[in-house]
Parts: sequence; structure tokens; C-alpha cells
Amino acid sequence: MKKFKKIFKLITDQITGIFLPVINYLTAASILKSAVILLNAAGVLDSNGGAYMILYAAADGFFYFLPFFLAITASKMWKTDLYISLFIPIAMLYPDLVNILENGKSLSLLGLTVQPSIYHSSVIPVLMAIGLLHFVEKPCDKFIPEALRGFLKPIICCLIVLPVTFLVFGPLGGLIGRFLTGVFNFLYGLNPIIAGIFMGFFIQPMVVVGAHWSIVPISIQAITDNGYDVIMPLLGGAVYGQCGASLAMGVISRDKKQKNISFQAALSCALGVTEPSLFGVTVARPRAMLAACLGGAVGGAIVGFAGTHCTSFAFPSFVTCVAFAGQGFALFLFSMIAGFGVAFILTLLQKKWLVEQK
Repeated sequence: MKKFKKIFKLITDQITGIFLPVINYLTAASILKSAVILLNAAGVLDSNGGAYMILYAAADGFFYFLPFFLAITASKMWKTDLYISLFIPIAMLYPDLVNILENGKSLSLLGLTVQPSIYHSSVIPVLMAIGLLHFVEKPCDKFIPEALRGFLKPIICCLIVLPVTFLVFGPLGGLIGRFLTGVFNFLYGLNPIIAGIFMGFFIQPMVVVGAHWSIVPISIQAITDNGYDVIMPLLGGAVYGQCGASLAMGVISRDKKQKNISFQAALSCALGVTEPSLFGVTVARPRAMLAACLGGAVGGAIVGFAGTHCTSFAFPSFVTCVAFAGQGFALFLFSMIAGFGVAFILTLLQKKWLVEQK
């Protein structure tokens, strides 16, 4: 058990360390994006105007191209060649490949099928790829003559790492997402409250591995076919569960730097963006993560009971709540408050363990 805890702590510390350099910028991007959306809703900015489009592109673009930033920070942590590391997100987000793989189509590579996958805003594929690159570079540095290493090493690394990335690492989140979505559909057929508890609990761990993107096309298709979707409203409590856990960590933490990160993460969650909370606060602290997930489960149960629908696609937050107006709207708003409250209280109650965690 101790060995497992050490391995888990090593992994979470590595992931957190990779995200720490970009946490402030994630928060800034989330605030800017929310401000632009609110100004558009208030009629101050026209969605077809230059100011809106440029500011939104800057804010949303940071999340879209997140694999580039993670490639840089992971390269520094795992001591890989920075420019070879950037080959990976360049390939992942190359427009022609994005148009194919993110639109449900597949490719053939080495006689194997490259499954459709979402690479923009993804986390796990690029980190796993850089981790593999670390081990591929070592024999290259050892056995390739220095005179040939400059151009031969990038070629060899790409020929090894990129196929594994597209065949294995990339589809991983999608496979997990499709499995959990299938479980959700089964549970929703049995009881919407149980389905809400399930989805509210698991959605943020799904974000960690990028599996949440598998929900997006299902939600959009449901709106197209039926005029409404029932999945997205279930997720509001989970967003504010992360907010509550992060705010509580800011309150109880003795470390000034961690306090600042936690408070910034809570602000980002309040605006609907949970990545700063996940990778700066809760992933490295299983007890806080559990509190956040339980808050999400409570929120999901409330929405499942209310039968809330969304009539246009939006990730749930108070900023985007207009998309959820209609049946069960009041309880949808309450679900986010409940998710926050449960996670905040449960995290505070675990102060003894959380503040002693190194």
C-alpha cells in the first residue's frame, strides 16, 4: 500500500508541477473568456465584431492550444529536447488531421486504425507522449554519432513517438469517455437521479484524462434531434464542487503560494473553468478531489430529480446559465450552490490531513 501511495504521489506531483507554470495563465484566460461572453450577453460586444472575435480567440485559444504549453513545461520537467517535444502537439493539432479525427473519421497507420479523438485542449495524450519521448531520446543520445544527431534524432523520435501517440495515447480518453457515457445512458434509463449522481461524481476525473470531450457530440446531437439535452445540466454541481474544494484549500493551507493558487483556481471554477483547480489543487490531494466529486454527485442528483434541460450547448456555470433556463432551472442553480457547499464543508473537515500533506 505504501508503495502504491508513493507511486501515486510521484505521478500527481509530476502532473501538478507541469501545470504550475501555466496556472495563472489558465485563470487569466478563463476570466477573459467569461468577461467576453458576459459583455456579448449584455449587448456591449457584437459576436460578429472584431473586438469580440479577437478577445475570444485569445482566451479560448489558450485552452485550444493547451497541448503546446504542456509540451513545453513537460519537456523542462522531464528533460527532453524542447523542439522535438513540440513536434508532438504540432502533429496533434495540424488542421488536416483535426478535421479528420475530431469529426468522427479514422485513419490508417502502419496497417492499424487511428481512432477518432479530440486533441485540442487535451492533457493526457501529450503528457504520455513527452514521457515516452524521454525514454526514446536516451538511446538516441547514446548511440547516434554527434555529427548525425542533430537531424537524425528528431526523425527517429518522431517515427517512434507519433505512431504510439495517435494509436494508443490519443484514443485513450475517448475510450474511457464512451464507456462512462454508455454507463450513464443505461443508468438514466433506470433512474435520472442515479444517473445524475454517477455523472456528477465522475465528470471531473473524466476532464483529467480528456474523456469529457466524448460527451460534447452526444449533447450537441441531442439538442439537434430533440431540441434539448439532459447531460450537460447534470455537470454544474461538479464544476462548483471543484470551486468549493479549491476555496477551502485556500482557507486552510499554510503555504502562501498554495493559498494563492487555490484562490485563483476557485475564481476560475466560479467562471466555469476547472482545469486550474484540478491540476493546481485537487488532483494531487485525493481527499480534496473526493470532496469535490461528492459535491458533484449531490448536484447531479438534484438536477436528475428536477429533469433540467439545456436548449443550447454550453458547459454549465452561472456565466452560461441562460442556456439552462426552462424546466428545472431553479433547481439547476441550486445544484451548483449545493455542489459548492458540500465540497467546501467536506474539504474543511479534512484540514488535519490536507494541510499535513507534502
